[in-house]
Amino acid sequence: MVRTAALPRRLVRTSQQRTLVTPEGVALPLSVASRGSRAGALMLDFIFIGTAFTLVTIGLVALAGGVASVAGRFGSGSPGAAVFQFLVVAWMIAAFLARHAYFLWFELGARGATPGKRLIGIRIAARDGGRLTAEMVIARNMLRDIELFLPIGFIATAGADSPPAWLTAAAWFALFMLLPCFNRDRLRAGDIVAGTWVVEAPRQKLEAPIATPLPTATEAPRYRFTEAELAIYGEYELQTLERILREDREAALESVRAAIAAKIGREDNNGWEDPRAFLEAYYAQLRSRLETGMRMGQRKADKFAG
Repeated sequence: MVRTAALPRRLVRTSQQRTLVTPEGVALPLSVASRGSRAGALMLDFIFIGTAFTLVTIGLVALAGGVASVAGRFGSGSPGAAVFQFLVVAWMIAAFLARHAYFLWFELGARGATPGKRLIGIRIAARDGGRLTAEMVIARNMLRDIELFLPIGFIATAGADSPPAWLTAAAWFALFMLLPCFNRDRLRAGDIVAGTWVVEAPRQKLEAPIATPLPTATEAPRYRFTEAELAIYGEYELQTLERILREDREAALESVRAAIAAKIGREDNNGWEDPRAFLEAYYAQLRSRLETGMRMGQRKADKFAG
């Protein structure tokens, strides 16, 4: 096999750098998102939520005005009161969805990020290296009620002109908002409870392919993988495999080869004495499959995507 001429990329040690160990035993470097980027992403999400909720409210108010007009025209016997009650219930459901469903829907997706996080270039990840589960996302978002909405509700109940309420709310905000400043992973309470952290996820394009010789017309590929074996992984795993091949560390190559072989159910031992050859063949065929899908408008972000 012809190996790439590119030099292994150096890993710059910073205070944000961490190592994530996947369930397959592969150590991946990543960077914890800064406090500023997390705050910026949350502000963007609140802007999106507020805009959408305002538009929904305006629409429902307009419908309520139309219902009131119709009720006044046809008298008290019209079903206007029932329709108005339905619109009030619809507004309450919209408020609940804006408060909870927005974050749950996007963070449970394949990207693990809300629109605000995606614009900033960060995402949620499980600290144990496994898959981000629904329990983790629900836990970290339920804690947001305690961190943000509970003191707001306390002020609303006690009254804005109550100094004790303002002092209590300020202390409450300070306790939870400053928590990320006092731990090295910049975790808020929701992250600590859920076992998650927020990491940088810059937009990436597939790098130039690693140079490998093409088989001749009379030469069969040493390894050939089926569509089902290639369909397991996505772009994230391809980029991870790219990095492992470029770094060319023997222990990592063998660990990843064993993990992929077990994942795809490849039980034969032919050629396992050369893990790089196995991985280069899998990389080339997986890349070809993903690029073909991109040209057809189909993308697979990672192994968790459908």
